[in-house]
Amino acid sequence: MGLLNTSQLPIRAAKWCLSSLSTQKSWLSARSTCLGDKNILLMGPPGAGKTTVGKIVAHKLGLPVIDVDDDVLETAWKMPVAAKLAAVGGRCFLEEEGRALCNFSASGCVVSLTGSNPLHAEAMQHVKQSGLVFYLDVDSEDILQRLTSMKVNRIVGQEEGVSMRDILLYRKQFYEKWLDVRVLCGTGDTVEEVAEKVLKAVERYQKSDEETFISTRCDSAGLSKQKIYFSDVVVEGLAPDGGLYVPKNGFPKIGTREWQRLVEMSYPERALVLLEKCIHPLDISALDLRTMIFKAYGSNFGSKAVAPVKHLAHNQYIQELFHGPTASFKDLALQLMPQLFAYCLPPMCNYLILVATSGDTGSAVLSGFSRLSGTDRHRTGVLVFFPEGGVSEIQKLQMMSYREGNARGVSVLSDFDFCQRNIKRMFGEAGLTGHLAVEYGTVLSTGNSINWARLLPQVVYHSSAYLDLCRDGVIKFGDPIDVCIPTGNFGNAMSAVYAKQMGIPIRKVICASNHNRVITDFIKTGQYDLRGRSLMLSHSPAIDILKSSNLERFIYHVSDGNSHLVKDLFTRLDRQQHFQVPEPLLGTIQQEVLSGWCSEDDCLAAIQRVHTQTGYVMDTHTAVAKFVADRLQDGSCPVVFCSTAHYGKFAPAVFKALQIPNIPEDPAEQLKKLELIASRPEMHREMIKCLKESAKRKHSICEAEYSVLVDQVESMIQDSFLKVM
Repeated sequence: MGLLNTSQLPIRAAKWCLSSLSTQKSWLSARSTCLGDKNILLMGPPGAGKTTVGKIVAHKLGLPVIDVDDDVLETAWKMPVAAKLAAVGGRCFLEEEGRALCNFSASGCVVSLTGSNPLHAEAMQHVKQSGLVFYLDVDSEDILQRLTSMKVNRIVGQEEGVSMRDILLYRKQFYEKWLDVRVLCGTGDTVEEVAEKVLKAVERYQKSDEETFISTRCDSAGLSKQKIYFSDVVVEGLAPDGGLYVPKNGFPKIGTREWQRLVEMSYPERALVLLEKCIHPLDISALDLRTMIFKAYGSNFGSKAVAPVKHLAHNQYIQELFHGPTASFKDLALQLMPQLFAYCLPPMCNYLILVATSGDTGSAVLSGFSRLSGTDRHRTGVLVFFPEGGVSEIQKLQMMSYREGNARGVSVLSDFDFCQRNIKRMFGEAGLTGHLAVEYGTVLSTGNSINWARLLPQVVYHSSAYLDLCRDGVIKFGDPIDVCIPTGNFGNAMSAVYAKQMGIPIRKVICASNHNRVITDFIKTGQYDLRGRSLMLSHSPAIDILKSSNLERFIYHVSDGNSHLVKDLFTRLDRQQHFQVPEPLLGTIQQEVLSGWCSEDDCLAAIQRVHTQTGYVMDTHTAVAKFVADRLQDGSCPVVFCSTAHYGKFAPAVFKALQIPNIPEDPAEQLKKLELIASRPEMHREMIKCLKESAKRKHSICEAEYSVLVDQVESMIQDSFLKVM
């Protein structure tokens, strides 16, 4: 029996098959309880410690151990590996090594592969059928030190003019290709520590059924017998009880030495390592996840750094999150989330993603889903509702550029809260969802930050900002930083809280509001009160929000998973438009986050002042963060502002802030004029291109009535998907 090919099975079926291999005994007690008769294949570069680690792991698990060098190759060749390499040369050696491995046959063993086995595709395909490949991702500096002390002379590629560092770098692509599970080793980890990490990785794989999700409104005792996995929450979006999904066991903790490994990595590499720890390989395989991430964060971003951190002044830094195709931080999640969504879709249904936006989410989600191809594109559509008067003209033009295919934007004569409230109502009406499923074979889902696949990728850029400061010598790992985030829906702030939970030393998350300030009032008083409160438009429309969805995840977090409390509070908010958290919980909230708000005049003044002092032009949301941080942050540690959008998206407000007269009416001309004024950051080319293409297009406007929005949904489905006969 070969290793289960989970790519050819439904997700839950694959997990059930793996689970059925185990017995009632402890996973460490006998060979039958680990991975059945499957091999544990240890892969990694020369000097990674595969042989020693293999012996330790095999001893702990009570399994036989096989070292391919000693037990397979030298047995077959009747000579030492080094002698064989010297006799035939590197290229012939790889072929003969591959042929020998193709005859390999064993089960229920710990197998230490050679460092060059992954370079032979046929051999790896053969051996991988027998087990799971655990990649010992060891720090290159540790490997180089070990190889120097060992004086190894049997490494393919060792020749004059080729450094060992070059060999390790070349081989990494092959290790990434064949791994099932990465074992990230910290800088300076001993072989004993690496072995312990292998054991934990095996345990995680074997106990996949424990890596589940729970609604913020449903405690463990109230859970149904059907477990909810990552692939389920990506597709469902909102929990059936109205709550938001969170990992039942919280976020994985990452040690200091492992974080230090990430310091010199690129943004996609960091994203891959972190998301592998948060997404079980039985939900998305390591290779598929890598393909998605490198597609998400590639040439579609205007900066190779993806989310670079720039020094502003004194101890203040800006993380530029606007280099994606739609010039907003939402791209960091929404260039990846559609791929995750399409991958997790069960067969036989079409899916329509409904999104309410106060600005940036709309164009980002439209861009992300429009980049899908093939069957994925034909089975998924996205419909965005945005307030006609509540977004900037440039944001509106960006959304108007998507009017065909599987992506469409519609404006509503109301505000963001109306759009979001009515989308949630659609999800809650069984008659509507049942009609769409039966009549059109279509299921509704969401792309807002209430969807876990939207929130999770944002954890990466908060982590990356800290790692950039370490890389640039601003701090050493372990030193604290503060993060200041302009927030309305609390998703960005919540992802910073989760980054802290994973081990990033964030001292305070500072929540910055505009004059709507509902988050600020809540954090200061513990009272969330919408009674008699109307939304006020602002220069920072992306945070013009009164009902903050992700605040529910935050209260669940700070209350240690008190789902009864969360359900009571948010049910009360829905019915009575207000709630008050208990006094002890308010104290916990204030230990975790700070909050402040910024007036319209202060927002514009901050833009003007920073430009005068540094030549840097902030957008209106970053200006809100700057103003609030100046008031609340003490300067004793660095503070990073989340620059959530490019200033060009809010050109009229920036002109006003910089006191520049004679503003052109045409948005594209506005950007050209701003480009002459701003020394940094540079203008966003993709945004200019988009404006030119969409400037003369008309867009759909609908009345603020629930039935009208439902009609838009049905019309979108009829246009996008074949009607079920």
